[in-house]
Amino acid sequence: MASPVPPASRRPAAKPATGPGRPKDLGKRAAILDAAKRLFAREGFGGTSMDQIAAEAGVSKLTVYSHFGDKEALFTEAVRAKCEEMLPDDLFQIELKGPLRDQLRVIAQAFFALISSDEAISTHRMMLVPGNIDDNLKQVFWQAGPQRTHDAFAALLQARVDAGELDIPDVPRAAEQFFSLIKGDLHGRMMCGLCERPGRGDVDSHLDAGVDLFLRAYGKR
Repeated sequence: MASPVPPASRRPAAKPATGPGRPKDLGKRAAILDAAKRLFAREGFGGTSMDQIAAEAGVSKLTVYSHFGDKEALFTEAVRAKCEEMLPDDLFQIELKGPLRDQLRVIAQAFFALISSDEAISTHRMMLVPGNIDDNLKQVFWQAGPQRTHDAFAALLQARVDAGELDIPDVPRAAEQFFSLIKGDLHGRMMCGLCERPGRGDVDSHLDAGVDLFLRAYGKR
């Protein structure tokens, strides 16, 4: 004989539906990224362990792996986060109403601040030491940092060309040339340890000269 069906009031409550997993803690993720940026810059990729990053961030090593998978993925995200922090996407928004020189000058300022930061100088020096980091990781760094910046800037230049403000036959090459002008001898001397961080006036003069030269080369006549 079938068992009687209990009244609704006596039935056990249905368990609420659950998602595929607990959401990641964004605060912990940010702490891990901050710790990784500091340690990779100071100790290098090979000299930094996931245990060190976990201790610096105040989380467990399991939490670090849960958020980033492995050290290479964390290094990639640390590079990308640093670039996005100092060169955010909205810096390259295609705003055709504003003066072109003003936008180029803002981009130049942000780019130079990034490449002259202690973290960037340390990371670039680390890349230059033979055997210090494998070729695959160098490519990962390039894609997450310099290539992202180049592509965003090239898209901006192309929009200005299409609007008739610039005359550039080779936009990707022009983007490379712009950032080379902004780096200049000043950044090279910093990389070699031949000078301290330059003062605001020296940086402003350097950036003004680079932007103006770029516009003389590619500005519409």
